[in-house]
Amino acid sequence: MNHLGHCLCGTVRWRHAGTFERMTHCHCGLCRKAHGSAYGTYVIGARRDFQWEAGEEAITRRESSAGFTRSFCQHCGSVLPNPHFDDIVAAPAAGFEGDLGIRPSAHIFARWKAPWFPITDALPQHDNYPGEAAPAVTCAAPTPSQDGLLRGSCLCGAVGFEVSEAFKVVQHCHCTRCQRGRAAAFATNGFTSLAGVHFTRGEDNLRVYRHLEARYFAQVFCVICGSKLPRHCPERQIAIVPFGTLDDDPGRMAERHVFTASKASWDEITDQLPCYAAMPT
Repeated sequence: MNHLGHCLCGTVRWRHAGTFERMTHCHCGLCRKAHGSAYGTYVIGARRDFQWEAGEEAITRRESSAGFTRSFCQHCGSVLPNPHFDDIVAAPAAGFEGDLGIRPSAHIFARWKAPWFPITDALPQHDNYPGEAAPAVTCAAPTPSQDGLLRGSCLCGAVGFEVSEAFKVVQHCHCTRCQRGRAAAFATNGFTSLAGVHFTRGEDNLRVYRHLEARYFAQVFCVICGSKLPRHCPERQIAIVPFGTLDDDPGRMAERHVFTASKASWDEITDQLPCYAAMPT
């Protein structure tokens, strides 16, 4: 069996010619920052069955924690597979095409999940990898703001930002571009006016990828670590904030799911939020 995958812009492509051992939702703060989402969903397979098909020269790699290297496409920012262990490859499920023949078996690092994302399914929840003790180092979950401002940052800390006004809308977007760009089941975004978000450091480290087939869609990410970051959209007079990059708890959750008609086959919506097949008017 061949499972094909690629980044948002299509530069980096890969193949896994085997079955996957397991699929888990990872809620560690490192995944949350890297994907800019509530969690990252990863499949684990044999490294011998994995190979890069194209674009390996466009891959940026960075050690995010001791012994763990994360990678992303330097053109579009998509999180990429990590075939850097001795015998396994860990790959974001949303980077693959089609059904993978496997479903999530657990939530891991659930102790550090985002406060704005309740876990509503019946999957087992673990503080670490199943059967292992809790890790000594991980990213803390966001905590309530003390002054009304919401702060956020990328995984490496080079870029920081502040949100100074309340979000008008917060939603989980399941469109294929968000899935591929975030390399996650969905993107959780908050929307403010243009003036509601400003960068406090590191704007020189931002890169913007604009999808040629999209009227408005674009992805902003840190060129050092690949974390997804806020985007100003003058055409619509709004700013879009990836909730996964927030360091402070926004004190509110998403109010709806959009573009559910294109959700991943392995992604099950179990909460009671309204679901819209496309974008509601």
